[in-house]
Amino acid sequence: MKNIFNPIYRQDYLEGYSNGLNPYSEVKNNTLNSAFNEGFHSGRLDYESINGSILDGIPKKIISEKILEEFLMAGLLGINIDTEGYTHFQISVLVKWYQSGIEKYDPIQNSYLLDILEENGIDISHS
Repeated sequence: MKNIFNPIYRQDYLEGYSNGLNPYSEVKNNTLNSAFNEGFHSGRLDYESINGSILDGIPKKIISEKILEEFLMAGLLGINIDTEGYTHFQISVLVKWYQSGIEKYDPIQNSYLLDILEENGIDISHS
């Protein structure tokens, strides 16, 4: 990454990054924009680190940062998770996030959080 503080470079980098996160977009080999190319490469690495290699196919369900956070929260709250529709590679990633939440599980804090959620009309079915 050359100069992320340059607004033009940053804009091109972020555009490339978001394209790299999209498994259906293809790298533009003929583009001379190094910021876009570096962003694309970085986004594709991030995508493949949680969803598996594109060469192995695009999974039916694509994991995003939001889904990872939901699995972490499920572990924190001690609730069951549903991994149906995910590939084996994705499940291994999701289980790591879930287990990370379990390791941080605090029954007292969990009770307080569930009370707050219930007060706001959010029902969480837990194990």
